[in-house]
Amino acid sequence: MEHNTHAKKKVLILGINFSPELTGIGKYTGEMVDWLVEKDYEVTMITSFPYYPNWSVQKPYSGKTYKKEVDRDGKLNVFRCPMYVPLNPTGGRRVLQEFTFLLSSFFVVFYLLFKKKHHQIFVMAPPFHLGFLALFYRFFKGGKIDYHIHDMQIEAARQLKIIKAELVFKILFKLEKFILDRVDYVSTISGGMKAKVQQKVKKDIIMFPNWVDTQKLYPLNNRSGLKRSWGYQADEKIILYSGSIGEKQGLQSLIPIAKSLESYSFIKFIICGIGPYKEQLMKLAADAKLSNISFLPLQPLDQFNSLLNLADVHLVLQKKNAADLMLPSKLTGILSSGGLALVTADPGTSLYKAVVDHKMGVVIPSEDENALKDAIFDCCVSDHTSKTLKGRWYAEKYLNKNQILSNVMLYVTGSDLVDENTLEYLDLSNA
Repeated sequence: MEHNTHAKKKVLILGINFSPELTGIGKYTGEMVDWLVEKDYEVTMITSFPYYPNWSVQKPYSGKTYKKEVDRDGKLNVFRCPMYVPLNPTGGRRVLQEFTFLLSSFFVVFYLLFKKKHHQIFVMAPPFHLGFLALFYRFFKGGKIDYHIHDMQIEAARQLKIIKAELVFKILFKLEKFILDRVDYVSTISGGMKAKVQQKVKKDIIMFPNWVDTQKLYPLNNRSGLKRSWGYQADEKIILYSGSIGEKQGLQSLIPIAKSLESYSFIKFIICGIGPYKEQLMKLAADAKLSNISFLPLQPLDQFNSLLNLADVHLVLQKKNAADLMLPSKLTGILSSGGLALVTADPGTSLYKAVVDHKMGVVIPSEDENALKDAIFDCCVSDHTSKTLKGRWYAEKYLNKNQILSNVMLYVTGSDLVDENTLEYLDLSNA
């Protein structure tokens, strides 16, 4: 089978989150774009200004008008579109935010209709309605659309009661189905999400899991010296939560847990990151007069491996009603760095299955404060070395960035070179 090699070289990506955001969807979209440019694709990225997870536009950007950035000898063109960014992201304000981005990015898509055709189009959802822009572009210019689902946005909004009117959900699900039925490919990041998406649309769902750079995140020796360099005693046990500090994590439960473990002076908690609930969490910790909990800002990339290796226990917390609607991207880094993941997940979810089947962490039920407290203590006093070794092995074998992106690009560009066995093993890569 012959293929037009030029056809797979020009890629358009639509996504609200992008570099230099360090967490969540922006991190993965940024790394994907870097990889595509390295592989000699020409990439056009339509995005907004970096705002996540602190919900304010990062300096030096102002975010008030359009901005075009040309990088990598012209192989990367980034169009940044202005949008409303709410400081306190309530349901209504987030809807408004996403609508303003849809509106402002439409004008860039319209502008691109008069430029050279992009043969491959990726939509990074959420927001789910960016699919309409891709369909609009394809109607005039052609090309193949991969609609890539990072989070089940509409279901999450319903479960977390971000929107309450059932009529609104009926309309949203119909709009989403319109998109899913018409795009060329649908992909998602986990087995559980794949099963949920499969119920909505009669087409094969591509596994396109989150990956990790195992060369940048890896186990370090001399943990005692590392702890001292961060200001801790060598024999202290560090419980780390690192990532976005938002509603779906349910971090409030850590305050009473930290209080109840205060008498065990060797157990220390670190909450690292930014997000809309951080101030509230710091206030709760101050009100409880906790001496065993510290708050750190999001760490720069060159410090991130050191931070991950500092921790004896990594918390991967999710609310019960958010299970399988989104997956915690932080887990890939924990596994790659050889850390011990303490995960809240219930039987039947992808997260539970991946961690239990591969014996690469400790899993407890979601939203069970007593179980979480007992598990934290057990992780501090028991030997879980075999789990951390298996986690590192899993990251090296199943979460390899180059392999995942190579296979997805081969698949969506219609190449007969794609290895079906490799795509099948990607289905295991649902953490």
